[in-house]
Amino acid sequence: MKKRWVINTPPETNKIQELAHKINCNPIIANLLLQRGINSPEVAQAFFYPSLNMLHDPFLMQDMDKAVDRLDKAIAREEKVMIYGDYDVDGTTAVALLYKYLKNKCNKNNLEYYIPDRYTEGYGVSVKGIDYAAENGFSLIIVTDCGVKAVEKVRYAKEKGIDIIICDHHTPGEILPDAVAVLDPQRADCQYPYKWLSGCGVSFKLVQAHSIKHNLPMSELYRLLDLLCVSIASDIVPITGENRILAYFGLQQLNEKPSLGLKTIIEVSGIDKEITINDIVFRIGPRINAAGRVESGNKAVALLTADEKLSANDIASAINIFNDKRKKLDHDITEEAIAHILHSEIEPSKKTTVLFNPRWHKGVIGIVASRLTESFYRPTIVLTESNGMATGSARSVEGFDLYYAISQCSELLENYGGHKYAAGLTLRLENIEPFKEKFEQIVRETINEEMLTPQINIDAQLKLSDITPELYDMLQKFAPFGPNNSIPVFMTENVVNFIGTRRVGRNHEHLKLVVVDDTRVCKDRSGIGFNMGYLYDEVNSGKYFDICYSLQENEFMGKTDIQMILKDIRFNTSGKENERNEESKA
Repeated sequence: MKKRWVINTPPETNKIQELAHKINCNPIIANLLLQRGINSPEVAQAFFYPSLNMLHDPFLMQDMDKAVDRLDKAIAREEKVMIYGDYDVDGTTAVALLYKYLKNKCNKNNLEYYIPDRYTEGYGVSVKGIDYAAENGFSLIIVTDCGVKAVEKVRYAKEKGIDIIICDHHTPGEILPDAVAVLDPQRADCQYPYKWLSGCGVSFKLVQAHSIKHNLPMSELYRLLDLLCVSIASDIVPITGENRILAYFGLQQLNEKPSLGLKTIIEVSGIDKEITINDIVFRIGPRINAAGRVESGNKAVALLTADEKLSANDIASAINIFNDKRKKLDHDITEEAIAHILHSEIEPSKKTTVLFNPRWHKGVIGIVASRLTESFYRPTIVLTESNGMATGSARSVEGFDLYYAISQCSELLENYGGHKYAAGLTLRLENIEPFKEKFEQIVRETINEEMLTPQINIDAQLKLSDITPELYDMLQKFAPFGPNNSIPVFMTENVVNFIGTRRVGRNHEHLKLVVVDDTRVCKDRSGIGFNMGYLYDEVNSGKYFDICYSLQENEFMGKTDIQMILKDIRFNTSGKENERNEESKA
């Protein structure tokens, strides 16, 4: 699939030179810092050397004082407290974090957690969960990673004499639930300085506030940061500001002294190196998610709160089996969906993909939606049948506000929620076709045609001679990487094949590239292009071409080198002259 290369507009040269001089760094590094809004030595110091002292005061969050007061009252009166959370990674880590904190503050017999069943209860606060709380004498429910739109459910709980504290990070509706406290930095009236916490992050702010009020040692709280880091990575929230600080120290905890449950997941995942955000996204998170997708999210919380090795091993083994089953379901449904699109007469001409199949497994349709978005690069919704309704997951392309488009179809929906790039929705079966038409119409009217082509954002142009161990070492200080703080992507123009380029991989599907640039100032540089083996003949033809890539350390046969991880290759049209139509990213 053809990709758009969008080169970030560089800061003014004098500003780059000024910052480089002040912090004594390579101008390439100064350029990257300025692009991230880091424009002074003080801000650079804070970026390169995060501190937990930089965390915001949790009492700046609207309703935080009310939440802490109600929690204190429950503890003092020995009330029964239920922690209720979503079945995904963010929800289960949030429940585990609250449970581990509160189990030493409450009578353990008065504390319980509850994860709704994905299939019989669905997303969010459920009537069944509230009924369970009422029947078992719970007078306070702390709802996490959902609830901000649960107006009717909170009213129902109140009628049964149950108070609710909501810890959410999703976009609220026009009316907030009548809960004791609604903690959500996305509230229009919330003055909290950082708006992009995960659901687990909002829960952390609650226990941070409680700890501050009671002068409890922060060291106890910081032991929970491994859970929070897993939620930040898995929920794909921006790794900027407060999230970056929490992820930075959470990764330290995860690498040096993880909780038993997470340590066991790391072991079954086969991770034997320093854990990164990518390891969480692709290896740890999916295993936690698999419990809620295939069986029950309760198993994930049981593992994350485990304090006995044998029990943790048993649960982790079961979750690993769930993950294998999830992968097969994901693969089979994705293949079926792709085949349907390719064989359809009308689907290829659309700006959207909306597919419904009552047989598809509800637990993996979000993953399938992501895969289809990658394959066809357009806003995508995958629906299945559950409890007589169509329910599904939606994913967007870069720059397009999916949540807005879905909200414009609200008259056809029973329920919906989410973010700009991901959402969930429920509708009546008879509304599927009208919804497809309306959603297609809204997207067609609002999407920019360029958004339908995958975009590679390029941070800076380099010569191959710029790639040095010193530059690479400085780039590692930008970690942890993630949304809004991505691994820097570079572009080098007019390179040409050198001795050693070859196809690699079991089916020769990858390209091991060795190139020099037209300056010939440095020795050749090598890179790897995954699934780019088909480009070998053109690369080997002697043509000049441009490459975009990130940098990674590669160790082979005891030798360490810096290699390029190729994102794309663009061939020049005539010799070294490239008829460019560069775009600038404002």
